[in-house]
Amino acid sequence: MRWRFSTFEGLLLLLVIAGAGAVYAWVFYGKGALIGATYALFMCLPIIAFERRVIFRRLHRRIHAFSTPVFFVASLVIYFVLLDIGYAAAGLIMQSGGVMEDHWMDAMMPSKTVLIFALGVSGSLVFILRVRELLGRDVFLSLLTGRYRRPIEEERVFLFIDLAGSTSYAEKHGDLRMQEYLGKLFATIADPVMRYRGSIDDYIGDAAVITWPFDRATNNAACIHCVFDILEMIDADAQRWQKEFGEVPRLRAALHGGTIVAAEIGLDRHKITYFGDTVNTTARLEGFCKTLGHQVLISTELARKMRLPHYVRVEDLGEHAIRGRGQKLGVLALRAGSAAPALVPSPAE
Repeated sequence: MRWRFSTFEGLLLLLVIAGAGAVYAWVFYGKGALIGATYALFMCLPIIAFERRVIFRRLHRRIHAFSTPVFFVASLVIYFVLLDIGYAAAGLIMQSGGVMEDHWMDAMMPSKTVLIFALGVSGSLVFILRVRELLGRDVFLSLLTGRYRRPIEEERVFLFIDLAGSTSYAEKHGDLRMQEYLGKLFATIADPVMRYRGSIDDYIGDAAVITWPFDRATNNAACIHCVFDILEMIDADAQRWQKEFGEVPRLRAALHGGTIVAAEIGLDRHKITYFGDTVNTTARLEGFCKTLGHQVLISTELARKMRLPHYVRVEDLGEHAIRGRGQKLGVLALRAGSAAPALVPSPAE
């Protein structure tokens, strides 16, 4: 999984790194803010790129397979190598451009103080970005700003994705193999979720719970595109799944949206959680995938709030009673089809 940034977040990251370099130059030399900023960018960005798996992807995978002590030492060695290379590149460019008049040895070989400072800056940024990745972008920002310290009502869309046949797979291959299977599946799901700006709220056994603010989910039918991108990625990689795990994942997915109550809970471990009929209804709707024999279901009321993608076919499955819900829920089945426009039944129908 790679970290993904908005334009604002990318610019903010560059400003923080450049600012740290400028501050270092001002504190230690009383001048050279531009030079300090340039060195900082050249030294820290390779580490960020490495941790984002933009460069040296195989090396990144290998060291993450090590035990924690070995991983820590290997990471430090790689960081110091990248810092040295970045410093030398910055010095070479600035000397060639006439920005610096220092001896080439001083311009291209960092001091211990510079290395420690750069390692502290880049290490802190990597730590923050990893926490952001672990919690999810929206949850990280919400916890940081304290948005949900007090419960609030808001409109959200939920997507429940469940792996069919997980029990039989675990019985056949064992729990450890099952967890490897799920880990690979959830990693596959993560990229489309980030691409369509959703958040993985939770993993419940063999199911993933994904959520969006209502407007973001319905804008250009992002939540529906997300579902079918996940299915397409799995189908496109079917041979690898079959070879590595002995079968291709079969997913069931359900989409529903509405008003929920969001709140930050917990003492030792804080979490943003969502309460209300919308969450429960989405879970019940996902259960209908099995009983109604369809892979992707969406509530009629959510489908009416957006323009469905041109490649999606719709089948009206009528209204169904939801346990714990007074009103019946209109249910539609979605599938990828021809380019004819998808039509959502009107309320009169």
